[in-house]
Amino acid sequence: MKNLLIPSDYRPTLDVKQTEKAIKLIKDFFEVSLAAELRLSRVTAPLFVLHGTGINDDLTGVETPVSFPIADMNGHTAEIVQSLAKWKRMMLADYGIQHGYGLYTDMNAIRPCEQLDNLHSIYVDQWDWERVISRGERTISFLQEVVRKIYAVIKRAEFYLCDHYPFIKPELPDEITFIHSEDLQRKYPDLNPRQREEEVVRQHRAVFIIGIGAPLADGIPHDGRAPDYDDWISETSNGFRGLNGDIIIWNNVLNCSYELSSMGIRVDREALLGQLEITGTMERKELLFHRRLLNNELPLSIGGGIGQSRLCMYFLRKAHIGEVQVGVWPAEMIEMCRANNIFLL
Repeated sequence: MKNLLIPSDYRPTLDVKQTEKAIKLIKDFFEVSLAAELRLSRVTAPLFVLHGTGINDDLTGVETPVSFPIADMNGHTAEIVQSLAKWKRMMLADYGIQHGYGLYTDMNAIRPCEQLDNLHSIYVDQWDWERVISRGERTISFLQEVVRKIYAVIKRAEFYLCDHYPFIKPELPDEITFIHSEDLQRKYPDLNPRQREEEVVRQHRAVFIIGIGAPLADGIPHDGRAPDYDDWISETSNGFRGLNGDIIIWNNVLNCSYELSSMGIRVDREALLGQLEITGTMERKELLFHRRLLNNELPLSIGGGIGQSRLCMYFLRKAHIGEVQVGVWPAEMIEMCRANNIFLL
């Protein structure tokens, strides 16, 4: 299969039973550590939300959520979430969470439009988090401060796992490198965004790429972002735009760049209106979430998602995300994986 990477001479570090125990070990440690580092309280999250409220995340704007009619609600349609970017921000307001504190949740989503490969499944599980910030914290320096805290938790979790399984050796660098997507485009003008990302992560091993969503100097965004959660339009320094980004590390098993987290400072009223206009989606102003934001009913915030299976897959040196989560895969992929010592749950 063209979408499947098969590492040469791959041998899993743990068998299936050991893997299941290690997954629990990683998730428990990481969840508690992240909550302590960012001052987050756990909340219960929805699996689905009502269609037409603007709460569900449309990711890059083209993905279609799974939906179904609710028999006992006069046929109102519910959508299985694709992420909880906007729902979390409403909960900050509804739960009365104060500045400097936030919430996190176990987010389980279905993204039926995903192209299935080593890293992508139609099932998505991540820690979704959101924290209240002040107007003065809507800066690149504050964004970087939060990224460093999250990276420190990732580093601690890697050491914690390696302490339990000494034959798994730590690989992450001590520091994460920051680079703006504009600088990346200037550094590698002949490469496309994906190729630029691959090169910079290969060099530095752990990178946070800032500014994802706005067109770069060549007119092409580094990657797509919906207009109504991350702020990718606000000017920062040197004429650059964007208060968001991705945490990406190098995966030695697959020999490729490997995204762990998408996050950012969220849109304020001005950024929302600007991004809706740029994307031609001004009609969203009438949706529930957008009305509340435009009416200044929601706090300023920073937030993101951290892939649970992605993290486990990396720490356990697995070759396929199906080795750490149960999913649905093409028969050809299952057979090819099995023939190469990749056993999907």
